[in-house]
Amino acid sequence: MRNADRILTPALLIYPELVDRNIRATLRLMAGNADRWRPHIKTAKIASVIHQMISHGVRCCKCSTTLELLTACEAGMEDVLLAFPVTGANARRTLEISREFSRTRVSVLVESSEQAKAWANTGVGIFIDVNPGMNRTGIGQDRADDIRRLAQHLGTSFRGLHYYDGHVVADTANPGYDRLLEIVGELSAAGCTPEEVITSGTPAAPAALRHPGLSGGAFRHRVSPGTVIYNDMSSLRQLPDLGYVPAALVLATVVSHPAPGMFTCDAGHKSVSVDAGVPNCEVVGHPGYVPLKPSEEHLPFQAGTEEVPPVGSQIYLVPRHVCPTVNNFDEAMMVIAGEIAGVEKVSARGHENLVI
Repeated sequence: MRNADRILTPALLIYPELVDRNIRATLRLMAGNADRWRPHIKTAKIASVIHQMISHGVRCCKCSTTLELLTACEAGMEDVLLAFPVTGANARRTLEISREFSRTRVSVLVESSEQAKAWANTGVGIFIDVNPGMNRTGIGQDRADDIRRLAQHLGTSFRGLHYYDGHVVADTANPGYDRLLEIVGELSAAGCTPEEVITSGTPAAPAALRHPGLSGGAFRHRVSPGTVIYNDMSSLRQLPDLGYVPAALVLATVVSHPAPGMFTCDAGHKSVSVDAGVPNCEVVGHPGYVPLKPSEEHLPFQAGTEEVPPVGSQIYLVPRHVCPTVNNFDEAMMVIAGEIAGVEKVSARGHENLVI
């Protein structure tokens, strides 16, 4: 990239042309039907990137925080699911945003009739959260009777089922989808056919899109991969040969040669997330560089068989997990045709701090 030496590092670089390429690759998986994609914007987090999705026909998304909900509504998404079980002040803020953006259809997750009380007579749609065995939230998929009773209790507020199977990969996903369809069948027999069924983060999305019962049901099926907007080490290995490319990089500067065959850059775990383990990244064009355990601001490397880069030189890092890496930055440099085209606020970074 030209003029990279003018950028304070560490810096988040977003490549909109490559974001477009990743959006097109995702739509090819859906045979061009953008209505089958409800991307999770916990990855994108930038208003202009959400606008890019919308320009490709994506009208629905999901999110995890009230700030992400606000950003999606401001960007013009028509249908947003807050896919997190909010209560108390968080629920009141969600309702406040839904009233402010009345043209956006806002929905939430519940797993009990007690949770549902907060949304009674508000116009907010409700999805029942089904636990596929990830044991994070939701009603267990073995409790179909409880799911049916809750759907009946919700009445016209009931929009559908949310089934996030982020712990499985494509070749092990089908038994879970078969069980989900059994639940849908029991709901339909009870007069509660879901309007929509949402499944699948990034690893399992291709399997869900191929599943005949999900594509041929009496409901709208959508998948929700979000990482594919930018991609990272993990997603590129999980979904090879589909046309995906890394569209978000961290620019770092070499700051030290602490020992023979080693160097350190200025992108520690406060820049490149380490939540997915070590190595937390790889260096573009230098497969021999091995990232070691980072500290807050330092990331040391073994140079391996490659030459140690000089102090002051810059390297480009592909994160192992891009979603929390993006969340580490207040701003992103937008790079088009090798030039810095502008600076964008990472609008949905972090959380709102309000008293409601």
